[in-house]
Amino acid sequence: MEHESHAGISFFQRYLTLWVLLCMVVGVAIGYALPAVPAFLDTLQVMGISIPIAILIWLMIYPMMMKVDFQSIKAVGRQPKGLFVTWIANWLIKPFTMYAIAWFFLFVLFGSWIPADLGRQYLAGAVLLGAAPCTAMVFVWSTLVKGNPAYTVVQVATNDLIILIAFVPIVKFLLGVSQVAVPYSVLFVSIFLFVVIPLAGGILTRMTVVKRKGLDYFEQHFVHKFDSATTWGLLLTLVIIFSSQAQVILSNPLHIVLIAIPLTLQTFFIFFLAYGACRLLKLPFDIAAPAGFIGASNFFELAVAVAIALFGVTSPAALATTVGVLTEVPIMLTLVRIALATKN
Repeated sequence: MEHESHAGISFFQRYLTLWVLLCMVVGVAIGYALPAVPAFLDTLQVMGISIPIAILIWLMIYPMMMKVDFQSIKAVGRQPKGLFVTWIANWLIKPFTMYAIAWFFLFVLFGSWIPADLGRQYLAGAVLLGAAPCTAMVFVWSTLVKGNPAYTVVQVATNDLIILIAFVPIVKFLLGVSQVAVPYSVLFVSIFLFVVIPLAGGILTRMTVVKRKGLDYFEQHFVHKFDSATTWGLLLTLVIIFSSQAQVILSNPLHIVLIAIPLTLQTFFIFFLAYGACRLLKLPFDIAAPAGFIGASNFFELAVAVAIALFGVTSPAALATTVGVLTEVPIMLTLVRIALATKN
């Protein structure tokens, strides 16, 4: 990951929040001034899934999936405690605390500002974020704190495998609790489109390139050819989402801030939970920090994709997942600083 620039993070990644804000402004301006544009894009759907969004999501996820070396799972063994912390925090705690924190803020503290039907949609978006722990962006945060790269890969790889099994039933259960009807078929189609296909493609690409040119070429040169594609895929996705959300945002600008508050609190809570557990278990810092980052950050590409597939591009649920993207980078950079400050 030396390619990521002086401090271990690229120019685009360092200022991702700024680009997201710019995309929000551009998207809202398009949606307000040229409403025919998002209206047309909304017609390009197959089984409720936006074709332009699907293409852009693949642009984001595919390069990330290439970085996951599933063969490294065989090497895990000497420090399994870090994996247990990651699995428990991500799958037995995080989705449920996200639901509880978001519900408390949206329906109790902010109930007078947010109508109940909107609150249920925002809660659905929060649940989708909570049930999708981070994958490849963890490599960036891990690099910033000089985390153990091999161990981080194993944590990410096993996380991807668990997503395939656990994401659907957890989301189905929590969205059922929040009175939002979700057909299993749509969730499975989303998982297949946005996890299985890019994951299989990424593994196949990795194996092919490594076989022909070697691992060093793959890691130092090949994967970085897609860095800008990932960034542009994310930014264009946000322009489309925000253009379709223009009326909602302009009608409820306060809602963006209200949604961000429980998402931010949840992020800090899960990080300190996992990071603190690793400290109690006397795990080395280069395993503990990435373990905290995986749970704290979200696989927001998947959350956005599933929200769009389930509820539509113009849905408040999709807006809530997009707020997760908006808050992700500044929060994670703050946690990186906290981790480095507590390293000893």
